[in-house]
Amino acid sequence: MSSERFETCEEEFKNVYDDLKTAVEERLPRVSGEERKRIIRDVERGMEDASVVLQEMESELRKAPSPYKSQMISRVRNYHKDVDQLSRDLRKVNSSFSGRDEFSGTSRSSALDQMETTQRAKLLQGTQALQRGSESIARSQRIAAETDEIAVDTISELGTQRESLLRTKDRLVETDQQLSKSRRILNSMARRIMTNKMILVVVILVELGILGGVVYWKFFSGSSKPTPTPHTVTTTHT
Repeated sequence: MSSERFETCEEEFKNVYDDLKTAVEERLPRVSGEERKRIIRDVERGMEDASVVLQEMESELRKAPSPYKSQMISRVRNYHKDVDQLSRDLRKVNSSFSGRDEFSGTSRSSALDQMETTQRAKLLQGTQALQRGSESIARSQRIAAETDEIAVDTISELGTQRESLLRTKDRLVETDQQLSKSRRILNSMARRIMTNKMILVVVILVELGILGGVVYWKFFSGSSKPTPTPHTVTTTHT
């Protein structure tokens, strides 16, 4: 919700504006002379008070939550337009009735009164220009604050992504180390398999050699020896 102070200022502005509008549209056209000048001075002071209230409302809306801020800004902008329109109406009524004033006093006095009215009108215009400048500055500050929030969010997101990339890099380094270790183990196993194959081949060859030697000795070496002949025994008879 909008702040309680903003609501209070808005109610105060509405009361002041209603009084000023009544004075410009109803009271001022019915009077002339000094009474009209007094009402004009009262209206100008009231418009200055309304401008001060609007400035306070602008300072309050900067503290308002984001969901309600746009609506509050729109309301303040409309109030500024109302004040500008009331100022134009005041100048229009003042100029239309300036020729109907009763002549009282010397021409010097009339010139001074006209100068005073002109100065007040210029002062009011300056106040309104200051209000518009303040509103522009407030908008710039809001944009700067929103830009700052976006930058902070972006930096935070980039930090998170950097941490994620660092963790991914660490996992890749660890995976590469594991792959290198697995490669060394596979190479070692391959060398052992080749060694075992060579040993197996040598054992087979040795066994084949031994088997061949046994077969040769058993079947060929025995048959090549000469068969012994029996000796004749002679006996001598005496």
